[in-house]
Amino acid sequence: MSQAEPVRTLWDAGQQQLRNGNVPAATATLEHLIELDPRHVPAYLLLADLCLAQGRVRAAAEHAKSAAAALPDDANLIGLTAQCLAKVGETNAARVCLQHPEIERTRSAPALTAVALVFQKLGLHENALALMERARALGLNTPDFRYCRAIQLQFNGRLAEAEAELEAYLGLGPVFGRASVTLARLRRWTPEHNHLEYIARRLGEVQPGSEDQACLEFAQYKELEDLGRFDQAWDALQRGNTIMHSRLRRQPATERAMFDAVIARCTPQFLQPVARQYEGPIPIFIVGMPRSGTTLLERVLGNHSQVTSAGELADFTLQWHWAADQHARQTDGNSSTAVDFAELGQRYLDQTQWRAAGKPFYVDKLPQNYMLAGFIRRALPQARIVHMTREPMDLCFSNYRALFGHEFGYSYEFSTLAEHYLQYQRLMRHWHVAMPGIIHDVSYEALVSDTEGTARELLAYCGLEFEPRCIDTASNATPTATLSTNQVREPIHRRGVQEWRRYERQLEPLRQALLGHQ
Repeated sequence: MSQAEPVRTLWDAGQQQLRNGNVPAATATLEHLIELDPRHVPAYLLLADLCLAQGRVRAAAEHAKSAAAALPDDANLIGLTAQCLAKVGETNAARVCLQHPEIERTRSAPALTAVALVFQKLGLHENALALMERARALGLNTPDFRYCRAIQLQFNGRLAEAEAELEAYLGLGPVFGRASVTLARLRRWTPEHNHLEYIARRLGEVQPGSEDQACLEFAQYKELEDLGRFDQAWDALQRGNTIMHSRLRRQPATERAMFDAVIARCTPQFLQPVARQYEGPIPIFIVGMPRSGTTLLERVLGNHSQVTSAGELADFTLQWHWAADQHARQTDGNSSTAVDFAELGQRYLDQTQWRAAGKPFYVDKLPQNYMLAGFIRRALPQARIVHMTREPMDLCFSNYRALFGHEFGYSYEFSTLAEHYLQYQRLMRHWHVAMPGIIHDVSYEALVSDTEGTARELLAYCGLEFEPRCIDTASNATPTATLSTNQVREPIHRRGVQEWRRYERQLEPLRQALLGHQ
């Protein structure tokens, strides 16, 4: 009997055991399989997924790296392996996978699209779009592909093409609310050119209470607002938020406990940084609540000749999960006891410094890293941490109308939104008291009103000289994956200041909630 036959038998047995819910038996079977065939990539990938589901991040990473070391000339397996590596924070190994010569040779359009999505996950949007263009040239024309390509066109600043692709996608017939809201946000619509009839028709077809219905309501809100029909716009926005809130049902007490755990753990003594110096490019972390202006700030910094914008990186959290050997949705003070912060900092640097592209600084702009600012300081003492602030009502209204999906469920209802904002403020006050002078605050209102003066202070904090090019954000063509893709390509303006007052009457309960909790 050839070796292939027992390997095949074990693979089939392992899959059956998983279907039966017997994970320990499946794990043992797959481990026996790779003893017989150390180059069985699907077995390594399945073991990595099983380990990750159990919270065993380090074991998952080792299986993923073993898969990478055994890759055949198979573009599908290369894409799956790169995806797995990226999921466990092995970014460098994922990049090596993505350079496999088979990717250049393959004529499989689905495989090219899968690999493109890994490039997208890593924030390498130019590479992602280039592969999608190859897939398109090979004849791929499914609705899903056209939507993914539209998103990449948007990220790469090709907004007119993104609009045309989204229009074509919607013309194919799928009821996917996310496409409509993406299209609505691309530009300002007019009485002569809008999608309100299409949206109304689709609202009559979708399942009540579905996410598609919520997305269509958010799209309707945006286009009605563009037309100055503010009362109708507000009604659509409120309907969309009500649907999302009913689907997600946040637990404020759980969130409050998470903030409490971080604050209790992060005493001034605990936050003393690791006493070491490291070589190479220095990260600049931009943090703050979503929709506070972090992308605008990133583009100001990214215009500097000594700085590269790396985008929204999940790397600090991914390396935390590896250091704690825990795979949790939330990274907080409770898991910090298991973390070697020197090791965490070094792993973060090892996996990210390539993003600096030869420059001495690189920007890691992930707003929610404000939760981890003290841990970042302890692990990476030379890093800069910049905190973007914004007037509370403008910030909370911008969150309320954002439609983040499932990630920021607090944003869909006034009481949970106010509670989250006040917890965020409490934590930021704690960071400033516990590690004074470490975090540099930048006011959105100051940045758009006195751009040069604010930029000078920011650059001085980072140890950089002022360059006039920094405030010319309209010339910055760097790809960006953000809700404000079109806005950040414009010259800096003040339209976002006091924008909430357009709906002052409707937002009065939110204002009272913010005041009542103080």
